[in-house]
Formats: sequence, structure tokens, C-alpha cells
Amino acid sequence: MAKIKTSYFCQNCGAQSAKWIGKCPACGEWNTYVEEVVQREELTPTSIWKVGSSSAQVASKPKPIAEISFQEQQRINTTDQELNRVLGGGIVPGSMVLIGGEPGIGKSTLMLQIALSLRGMRVLYVSGEESEQQIKMRAERIGTATSDCFILTETGTQNIFKQIEQLQPQVLIVDSIQTLHSSFIEAGAGSVSQVRECTAELLKFAKESGTPVFLIGHITKEGNLAGPKILEHMVDTVLQFEGDRHMTYRILRTTKNRFGSTSELGIYEMMGAGLREVSNPSEILISQREDAFSGIGIGATLEGNRPLLIEVQSLVTPATYGTPQRTSTGFDGKRLNMLLAVLEKRGGYRLGAQDVFLNIAGGLKVEDPALDLAVCASILSSFEDMAIPSTACFAAEVGLGGEIRAVNRVENRISEAEKLGFTDIYISKYNKKGLDFSKFNIKVHAFSKLEDVFGELFG
Repeated sequence: MAKIKTSYFCQNCGAQSAKWIGKCPACGEWNTYVEEVVQREELTPTSIWKVGSSSAQVASKPKPIAEISFQEQQRINTTDQELNRVLGGGIVPGSMVLIGGEPGIGKSTLMLQIALSLRGMRVLYVSGEESEQQIKMRAERIGTATSDCFILTETGTQNIFKQIEQLQPQVLIVDSIQTLHSSFIEAGAGSVSQVRECTAELLKFAKESGTPVFLIGHITKEGNLAGPKILEHMVDTVLQFEGDRHMTYRILRTTKNRFGSTSELGIYEMMGAGLREVSNPSEILISQREDAFSGIGIGATLEGNRPLLIEVQSLVTPATYGTPQRTSTGFDGKRLNMLLAVLEKRGGYRLGAQDVFLNIAGGLKVEDPALDLAVCASILSSFEDMAIPSTACFAAEVGLGGEIRAVNRVENRISEAEKLGFTDIYISKYNKKGLDFSKFNIKVHAFSKLEDVFGELFG
């Protein structure tokens, strides 16, 4: 009888060690090493896609790159345009896509909607977490049932591949990868060894059969995909489903994509009948207010190839409890402190004894430096208690010397502002070099210094 081999794996980063270690040398976490069985059982694989297949295979040989034939693959176009944009134009045959997010955020709802909307294609939805009745209830609520979607409640990969051989699906969805277990590994479901083995089997199936595979993954309490990082390295595309469960809007981000851009963004609205695509997110990110309030500035930002106009809200009040507070939601706190220092040093505004609260409306998290001018304008608007005109927006970076710096793709930002009915936009004068703004029906204000912008706004 073969001796069972074991090894120790870090449950945080996936590092392997021959013996137990208190502190992981790879990620620095303590007491994360767990012993797992790595010796495979002597089983006969029931599928040609099994990683442990004993069938003879022809060894690969090196080939000159000029002799390799290449044909552009036809992507599968879904009815969900937001998902198409995030994936880079549609589903690539043979690709493996991993979708992660907090519990209850809507991952299963989104994947079931995709499964039900792909009419004319056989879709196999494998669930290891919910029963058939639960999935049926959600499908009835979504209201787009089709006879081409098949439901399988199973956690064993060997049984799943048996059903795949009989059904021959064109799209496979697994909910979730942490619930699957392979008979080739004796470790428990959700462990590093099981996640790696099950993903490897599904990856081999996807590449050899050309069937796209969607995996739903759990996340840790820190917000990272559980697995751990080994799971993200094995798949082709990693999508992150973000948003507050208590708010209606959800954001689908790309953090890794071998077939498209990694900076795309999709926005959904959670409703009773499922997730609704938001085709014009700028309208939902800008509040519809009747009266003018101080501390509100509109900034033009970019998420991938999509320009967005978002609302920056600021509240500046005297610090009555000693140390002034600096609180930001959706914006980098360190960058907020830098901009406050620029306003005090270069603009002469005494903000050192003021509490400053900053919020990006709509639950977005923005890192675009083009929002700097909108942040500074909203802070000063609240400090002076003077409202910014509701038809004005901003798109410029602010330097440490108080200079207004140019940003990329300013024409796209101006076009989006014009489309939404804005009449004035404030940018850097260095953006005007070589560009013609006369084609826009919006007044472009170009400045080089921060005080010049404030002089025109608050006069």
C-alpha cells in the first residue's frame, strides 16, 4: 500500500512547506499552516478532462512562432451589455472566468440571469450551495426561464464530469468553487489542495473542449478572493462584484483579463426581478436636487473606456473636540490630506482647525487624479458656504505647488459633460494644446493655477 504523503499549506497565500511553520515566510501571517494530504488515490478517471488521466498523450515539441496558426475567436455575445463590456466584448470560448464578491451581493443572481438569457445554447448551472427548489424560486423571480438551462446540484467533480459528457453543455457555471471536491485529493472541500485540484480539472476541460467556464468564488473577511491567490493565477479573467448590500447599485470590476482591458466597469441596479443594467451611470451618480447646496462639486472621471460624471460631497465644520477629523468615503484619505495641505499652503485657507468629511456619491471608489479639482472646489464651497453652479463640472489634477495639471482623454470627459447638459467645465490650460474645443457646445474654462479657478467660481 502506497504511503500517504502530506504537506503543509498556508491558508492565506497558498505557500507550501514540508513542515509546520508558525509564521508564513511568504505573506507574514501567523498560524495559517494546515496539514493536507497531497498523495492522489489510485482511481481510474471517468473523464478525458481529468487532470489525473492515465491515457497516453503526445509530448509537446517546440515550434517556431511564425509557424503557429492563429484565428480570431468568435466571442459569445450575451444579452447583458455590461458583462460584454467587462469581459472585453463577450465570452471567449474555452476561457475560465472567476467572479468574487461578498455574500448576498448578487453573484448567483447575475450568473443565473446569464444562464437564462443565453437562448439557443445549452447551459449547465452546477450549484453546491443551493437546492434545485431554491434556484427555481430565483429563476421564477427573474422571469426569463428557458428550456436550454439545466440545473445540477452536485459537489463531486467526478459526478459533474459524467453529467457533462452526457449533456455536452456550451457554457458551464459553477457555484461555487469552494464547495467542490475531487476524489483524487483527500483534503476537505475549500482547502488549498481541493481548490487547486478542482480548478485544474475544470481548466483542462475548458481548454480542451472550448467550453467557457464561470466560477463563483468566496471572499475572505479582508475582501480578497478565498482560495487563496492560487485561484486567481489559474483563471483567465477575474471579476469583482462590489457594492453595499443595503444599497441598490452594484459594480462589476475587472482585476485580471487575458482577453481585454483590466480597467473596465459595469454597473447594475438590484431590483426585485433581478439585476438591471445601468446604461448611463452618470445620471444615477449625480443627485437630482432642486436647491443649490454648498459643498457639492461634479467631477469628470474615467473608468476604463467609460467616462463618468460623479458627485463629490464635502462638509467642513469647526473642530469642537480637539483634533480635527479627516474622513473620506470612496476617496483616498492620504490624497485628501495632501489636497487640504495644498489649499492651506498655496491658497491661504485655514483648514487646520476644521473637520473635513468627504463622500463620493453612489458608493463608488475612485482613484482618478482628475477628481482633484472637483474635491478642492467642493471643500472650499463648504468652507465658504457658497454653492457651486449646478451646471459646472471639473476635470483636472492638482499638483503640490497649487498648479492645475492636465489629464488624459479630456475630450471624452467634455463630451460626457455636454451630453448631460452641463454648460461649463474647468480643465487645465495645458490640455488645450493641440486640441480643438470649438466643436463642443459647452464653455471650456482653462486655468493653470488653483487660485484662478477659485477667483472665478467664488469671485
